[in-house]
Amino acid sequence: MAARPGLRIGRILGIPIYLHASWIVIFVLITLSLATQYKQEHPHWSELQHWTAGILTSLLFFGSVVFHELMHSAVARRYKIPVRSITLFVFGGLARIEREASSPMQEFNIAVAGPLASFFLAGVFWSLTKLLPYHEMVGAQASWLAYINFSLAVFNLIPGFPLDGGRLFRAIVWSVTKSYSRATRIAGAVGKLFAYTLILGGLWLLLMRGQWANGVWLAFIGWFLLTAAQESVAQVAIHDALSGLHASDVMSHEIPAVPRDISLEEYGAEVLRTGRRCHLVLQDGRLLGMVSVHTLNSVPREEWAHNSVQSVMIPREKVLSASPEEPLQGVLERLLGADVNQMPVIAGSGDGSSRIVGMLSRDSILQVIQARTLLGRLTAG
Repeated sequence: MAARPGLRIGRILGIPIYLHASWIVIFVLITLSLATQYKQEHPHWSELQHWTAGILTSLLFFGSVVFHELMHSAVARRYKIPVRSITLFVFGGLARIEREASSPMQEFNIAVAGPLASFFLAGVFWSLTKLLPYHEMVGAQASWLAYINFSLAVFNLIPGFPLDGGRLFRAIVWSVTKSYSRATRIAGAVGKLFAYTLILGGLWLLLMRGQWANGVWLAFIGWFLLTAAQESVAQVAIHDALSGLHASDVMSHEIPAVPRDISLEEYGAEVLRTGRRCHLVLQDGRLLGMVSVHTLNSVPREEWAHNSVQSVMIPREKVLSASPEEPLQGVLERLLGADVNQMPVIAGSGDGSSRIVGMLSRDSILQVIQARTLLGRLTAG
């Protein structure tokens, strides 16, 4: 089930920007750290100046992260790859794109755009330090921002998938092997190795050197990258399992349907009788909408007898549907993206000649993935 990316704070270039809850924690920590640093390095400033500089620097840092992700997004959109959103979280930012790149060159260009953007910002802020002395507020902030953007670019270039450097590494391996799946597995393995190195390094700092803050932070970053690398490899496994399959291969030809004029009380009885949680609403074979247990429960129980299915159903224009020939991978991505469990499969042009030929659910697709994965293991064994 797709999770909400966080609190929406705006839209840039048509891309929604969200704040993950973890961002608040790291924003507070960075602000406290910077305010303390400015107090030590600039004791002649007032208390208000220390905190103002700390807050502004933190905001500019996260603005830099947004710029980094926007450059990824801009190049992705240049290749007609839709960008769903950008989310700021504990480690910086994440741009959610609709699909992966279709060639090694696209992958390389999308990945390299972020570090280049951070290097560019580092250069801009470094130039400001040459114009303004370090003891002034703007000069002090520019100095830190130049350093942090340069560090962000260098860190992202480390070949630890799914960091930008890991994606650059995957693009190169993809170009050599001509196999996206193989390149992802190799890049994922390198990413896991890098993640384990960070975790062990963090534990060493923690246990052997007594550096609790640095040790925990380093191990936490390693754990995050390890999880991300494992998820990326798992996504490729799903892609391989569904390769060559279409909606018609997995859909159920049994179409649960109810008429539009039955009451919600009658619909509840139908759900209890059949155990089905979702039904299409049909009239003379035409799709009017969809109703489910979730829809039913949105209406108070005492009002069920006085409301019809048609009054609460999801209307036809808002019902997700698939065509029989649509690749199953794309169907699964749409189901997850919209956070729905099933959709009708409709054949025809949609001009009156269309007809419902089946139903497709997330559960049925997951069963296919499990079966094909198990069959692959048995075959390999």
